[in-house]
Amino acid sequence: MSKLVVAVFVSFYLFFGGISNNTKITKSRFNVGPEYTIELDHSAWQSLLDKYVNDFGDVNYKGFLTSLPNLDQYLRYLSENSPERDWSKNKKLAYYINLYNAATVKLVLNNYPTQSIKDLKNPWGKSWIQTGDGVLSLGDIEHKILRKMKEPRIHFAINCASFSCPKLSNQAFTEDHMEKQLAEATKSFIQDPSKNIITKQRLRLSSIFKWYKKDFTENGSVIDYIQPYISIKLDNKADIDYLKYDWQLNEAK
Repeated sequence: MSKLVVAVFVSFYLFFGGISNNTKITKSRFNVGPEYTIELDHSAWQSLLDKYVNDFGDVNYKGFLTSLPNLDQYLRYLSENSPERDWSKNKKLAYYINLYNAATVKLVLNNYPTQSIKDLKNPWGKSWIQTGDGVLSLGDIEHKILRKMKEPRIHFAINCASFSCPKLSNQAFTEDHMEKQLAEATKSFIQDPSKNIITKQRLRLSSIFKWYKKDFTENGSVIDYIQPYISIKLDNKADIDYLKYDWQLNEAK
């Protein structure tokens, strides 16, 4: 066999052999030669959500432990298919939101049983989440990546394993459905009376609106941000205070 044939064979094997079974390769356009883009498959995460997360966002962590190898496999898949520069914003959002939520569940499972994620040592600051050649913390994903994408609704999509957090959606986030999913997550959180108590003259809001006020007020006030998601007309001078945050584990009872 000639050296040229061997080289071609090896190149072909390295390209196609290194692709995950969960990754679809599609031809994006033709110029001088074919170019390819990775179409992410979040079905493994969806399968876990179907089994262990109810419609209220409560998690069956004890049951989830039995599927820990499947969760680890999904996290490895994400690491092996980390974002490329040319990915769409929605594709990156789906990647990092799912990564954050899956890694949060993994962190809890690694320390289960626990009463609260805040009982763990440095839960948001420790770097342990592999993505490509890098290692991130949960805080890195939230503050250095997602918040910099200028999409404040991510605060209602990522879950911190606590009852006062926005619920862990039992639907994996996807590029194609991102706008609808973010809108639904935001509306669901704002209208949830266990998270926000809203009347025309007084708003008792989740502390999320205090901690990340800058994200919600780039184009107006907090009241301006909330108004489109509720049916009552708010007074622009309504009083605002913040509810105590419940950090108990969001465990299904």
